[in-house]
Amino acid sequence: MREEEMALRVDGMKALLTADRTLMSNHRQNEFFGFGATAPPAVVPEWLYKQLFFPPVKTNSGVPVEAPYGLRKVEAQLTNEGFSVLTVDPDHLNRYIDEAEVLGVHVMDPFGLGPASTTFARILRTGETYTAKYFRTLLEKPEVERAKKRGLKVIVGGPGAWQFKCRPRFLEEHGIDCVVEGEAEKIVGKLFRRALNGDELPRFYEVDVKEIPSLEEIPDIKNPSVNGLVEIGRGCVRGCQFCSVTLRPLRWYPYEKIEKELKVNAEAGVRWGILHAEDVLLYGSKDTQPYREKVLKLHKLAKKYYDGVGWSHTSMAAVASGPELLEKVAEIIVDGNQEWWGAEIGIETGSPELARKIMPAKCHPFRAEDWPEVVKTAAGVMSDSNLIPACTLMVGVPQETEEDIIKTIELVDDLRDFESLIVPLFFVPMGMLKDEDWFRAEDMNPLHEELLVKCLRHSLYWTKKIMANLYSKEGLPALFLNFLSRFFVWRVERKARTIMS
Repeated sequence: MREEEMALRVDGMKALLTADRTLMSNHRQNEFFGFGATAPPAVVPEWLYKQLFFPPVKTNSGVPVEAPYGLRKVEAQLTNEGFSVLTVDPDHLNRYIDEAEVLGVHVMDPFGLGPASTTFARILRTGETYTAKYFRTLLEKPEVERAKKRGLKVIVGGPGAWQFKCRPRFLEEHGIDCVVEGEAEKIVGKLFRRALNGDELPRFYEVDVKEIPSLEEIPDIKNPSVNGLVEIGRGCVRGCQFCSVTLRPLRWYPYEKIEKELKVNAEAGVRWGILHAEDVLLYGSKDTQPYREKVLKLHKLAKKYYDGVGWSHTSMAAVASGPELLEKVAEIIVDGNQEWWGAEIGIETGSPELARKIMPAKCHPFRAEDWPEVVKTAAGVMSDSNLIPACTLMVGVPQETEEDIIKTIELVDDLRDFESLIVPLFFVPMGMLKDEDWFRAEDMNPLHEELLVKCLRHSLYWTKKIMANLYSKEGLPALFLNFLSRFFVWRVERKARTIMS
């Protein structure tokens, strides 16, 4: 069929986009609360957990005011290609699905196989996580089942698409026609055309390196993203063996492109947002050295549209290499509207030897031998600049020795006074280590258990203080959330004592 004929057939056809309940939420305007959905329903009552970590997003006639950023990119691409497409809240699919011919579903952790999910589930010795439960529930909705029987095609994609290779039977059991893995801008229109025209779809579509979009081929979002998240670049130069992002080329968005998306969110009333990249402090840089002027200009631009700004990720090395830069960024961010900001940041290990083996470039411009000191220096810089990070540690990485674990325990002890969350994550085979074995709870030795206990104590101590600050405002809603957060922490502590005793 000629492209012209295909384009004509697309016109007027309807495609729906959605995501499960844990993703279609702004997580109380705190992106990192979304990690709460990776836990299993075992710690507190589900109604309370949902209210705290992933309450429903606001909607207009079932259309979400904010939606996951990746879904907004697909929505923009399909719109640009002439599709009739609508993003819908999962609880309102029944309003629109009878007229739809294809359903696109965004996934982050569909089976709870991500590092955070596997760690929570195995430590707590429970079943599926909230992310897995609500993804499965979405596909089992009566209206979705009816639509699939009459011919609705289901296409799934997103950061969690890799997990379907571990659960291939699920595709057939739940009527998923195609799973897309990778940056999909250049191929998503082709796949939706096939679905709408009744053509056969590939069960798995892994985006080839030649199909990765250039900056010019990445569309600007047309509707608000969850928590005002705006991408400032893709790819990473660090080259950590356990990460899949490093396999993609580095591309930084120009200011004009970033500003267009900031405007989309701000004009819709979203006044708190997140700058997203694998290392925000390296914006505009082609190596591991921050580019001072570009970073400062970026944050002045963001604060022009947002009252509050956060980061998705940065690195210990970037922070430690430019303490004066972070101080200048803090002067831009912290003002009468915002007292602090957050970011996810990987410590991964306290062992210089393990750092040298699996993530040597993560230490640049420093030496791997100095990694613990780099982390401690960065911790001091962040504390002085009011940046409160959620830090991750890798547990059970291939080549890990008992001496490596001891070094990590010692580093956690040294970070006792560092206002932060420190979250241990079981190793999940990804990136250049995708052929290695998973690390499981039964693989833990006494040193692993000691490390987990120390991390839990550290995180619970600082969680109490952070939540007390978040919900310290006057008024019944704030008092209610303060009560819920305190109750949640108390239940987690009680559950942890039971498991670790």
